[in-house]
Amino acid sequence: MNAYIEAFLPLFVAINLPGILPFFIALTEKLSAADRRRLLMRAVVTAFVVAVLILFAGQFIFQTLGITLNDLRVGGGLILLVLSITDLVFADYRRRNPSAEQDAADVGVVPLGIPLIVGPAAITTILVAQQTYGYLPTLVSLTANLLLVAVVFSIGPWLIRTLRPVAVRAIAKVASLFLAAIAVAMIRAGITGMLGGS
Repeated sequence: MNAYIEAFLPLFVAINLPGILPFFIALTEKLSAADRRRLLMRAVVTAFVVAVLILFAGQFIFQTLGITLNDLRVGGGLILLVLSITDLVFADYRRRNPSAEQDAADVGVVPLGIPLIVGPAAITTILVAQQTYGYLPTLVSLTANLLLVAVVFSIGPWLIRTLRPVAVRAIAKVASLFLAAIAVAMIRAGITGMLGGS
């Protein structure tokens, strides 16, 4: 049991559920309940598929493609930076017919599924946990964390109804600002790792 708990906690910290919840609220502010559920399902399924792929074939994929976790940090950081700047500078980003199924699918995959729920920190944690605790405890902890994400994200509509529209927009802007800061931190960590040869 200790192995399962010890595998769960670092992954919970790496996913940072309290930190990514405001982004989910901001991105789903204008969605209908049905579209929001579809987006949540796509995000969690995408995160699970990618995480399981990393768990069982991460080292092989990285070696085959010739990439490192630092490359992933820089790439994921650039994606998040573009999305956050677009939302901060061009306020219509989240209003581009968000109820359309294709838009919901895109947002569910990127940036929610990747790299917010399962980003470089989570990927690194999964690889370390697999080497430390084995496949089964890591898979169980991953599943438990993603189920927790789904449950917490599902109360997003209640939070949106509870908060006033002005408060939701304010949260969205603050979330985008912090998202930009997270993106810069990811890029900085990736570049530092590259220069350090790690």
